[in-house]
Amino acid sequence: MSHEVHGLGNFYATPAGLVTARLLRERLRALWPSLPGQAVLGLGYASPFLRVWRAEARRCVATLPPHVPRWRWPRKAASATAVAEEDSLPFPDLMFDRILLVHGLETADNARRLLREAWRVLKDDGRMLVVVPNRLGLWAHTEGTPFGHGQPYSAGQIEGLLRRQMFQVERREAALYVPPFQTRLLLRGAGAWERLGGRLCPRFAGVMLLEAVKDFGELVPAGAVPAQARRVVVAEGV
Repeated sequence: MSHEVHGLGNFYATPAGLVTARLLRERLRALWPSLPGQAVLGLGYASPFLRVWRAEARRCVATLPPHVPRWRWPRKAASATAVAEEDSLPFPDLMFDRILLVHGLETADNARRLLREAWRVLKDDGRMLVVVPNRLGLWAHTEGTPFGHGQPYSAGQIEGLLRRQMFQVERREAALYVPPFQTRLLLRGAGAWERLGGRLCPRFAGVMLLEAVKDFGELVPAGAVPAQARRVVVAEGV
């Protein structure tokens, strides 16, 4: 990652961080209600959110870059953590049914390579959830949260990036309408902010969540050049 994610462990241990994790987990659970028997990979800093499916998934693996602090899982959690570079994942092709990418794309040294690696290890019928800071939201402009560091995206930018890396976006949602301030009044009313924000100011959410699948229509066989019509001239009388 070109920009180290700012205070991940410390942030998610604060009251604001706990509320943030809860709101995101609720939205993730709504998008993927149940993943029984599936293999789930977390890229970036996904450990606080993989617990949503840990009890039912066949396998949950959180992959972290070497310099990112590890999340302390509860003692009873059945999970695994792999430390690897973002552009060289230590997994075979087509290994995972689902991939959750959060706190990763906006700070990646090479976002395209990261997405290509995700494409490689994702099964052909698998799905990926990408969580990125919304360029229009307050969270992307507040350095006291992890979403205020790295490269925020507009809807067009992130969809274009995914499309160029052979992903097709099938659904786009948003979350974190509550302002990124650690006041008790705001934190207590976080649920109301989420409900009202989607109706009153949907473009100004803190993060965007995009569900994508592999786009095989972008694959073009090497050397496949369409045949060109040729005109044959025949001399008169032959």
